[in-house]
Amino acid sequence: MLHAEIEIGSFLKVRRAALDPAELGLPDGVNRRRVRGLRREEVAQLAGISVDYYTRIEQGRAPAISDSVLDAIARALRLSDGEMTYLHNVAAPRRRPADCLAAPGPDGGACAAPRQTVRPEIQRLLDAMETTVPAMVLGRGLDILAWNALGGRISFDLPALAPDRRNTALLVFLDPAARALHADWEAKAVEVVGNLRAESGRHPEDPRTCEVVNELLAQSRDFRRIWETQSVFECLRGTKTLLHPHVGELVLTFESFRLSCDPDQALVTYTAARGSKTEGRLRELAALGDPVLTA
Repeated sequence: MLHAEIEIGSFLKVRRAALDPAELGLPDGVNRRRVRGLRREEVAQLAGISVDYYTRIEQGRAPAISDSVLDAIARALRLSDGEMTYLHNVAAPRRRPADCLAAPGPDGGACAAPRQTVRPEIQRLLDAMETTVPAMVLGRGLDILAWNALGGRISFDLPALAPDRRNTALLVFLDPAARALHADWEAKAVEVVGNLRAESGRHPEDPRTCEVVNELLAQSRDFRRIWETQSVFECLRGTKTLLHPHVGELVLTFESFRLSCDPDQALVTYTAARGSKTEGRLRELAALGDPVLTA
C-alpha cells in the first residue's frame, strides 16, 4: 500500500477527480465527460508535458521525475503546500532493499519495526512541564514515545499499554474510548489520517508506518474510508476539545515542534487560556495520582 509507484497513481487520480474543469476554463469537448474531474490529457496540457509522459507518471512507470515536472503537475492540480511536499516525497526515486509489506520476518510474520527512543534530555524537558503543560513526543507512524504525567492524564492510560499500542492512530480508530474522549471524533480522525499520510510520504519504507497503516486498513472501516480520500494534512497546531470523564470539558491549544536533533520526532504541547475553566481543570488533573482513562 505504501509503495511509491502505487501511492502516486492513487494520489494523482483522486486529486484530478476533485477539480472542476469549468472553474479552470476547460471545455467539455466533443465527448461528454463520463467521470468527474480532469482528464489525463488536460492535466498534461496544464502542466506543459506530453500526455504519454503524464500517463506513465500516474501509472508509476516513470522511474525518475524531475522537480520541475512535479512542480508543474502540482500547479496544474492546484495542490496545497502539504500535498506538493507529499507528491515530491512519493515520487522521489528510492532504492528498496527490503519491503516491509512484502518481506516476512524471521518467524514468517510481518517484519519487525524497530522502536524509536527519546533522549533523556527530552524526557527531562517533559517532566519539567508536568504540573502545568500536558506534553508528549510522537515518532514515526504517530507512535507515542514519551509523555509527562499530565500528558498521560488528558488521554489514555499510556503506561498500561504495550509499547506497540501506544500510537495515536491506533488509539483513535481502534479504541472505543476515543469516540467518547473527542468532542468531534470525525474531525480528529481526518486530522490523524492526514498526518499519517504525510508520515508515509516522508518515510514510505518505514516498517512501523507500514505496520500501522496495514493494521488500520484491515481493522477499521472508518480508517479505510478516510484513507481513500488521499487527504494530506499535517496538522501542527490548533484547538481541540476533550470530554474528560473526571474533570469535564477541556479546551486545549496544541503546538507541535520538530526536534532539531531528532527530526523524526515531534514534541506536542497542550495549553489552556489563562483564567479559563480548562486551566483550573488541568490543575485538578495534575493533583490526581494515576492516569484515569482506560484504553
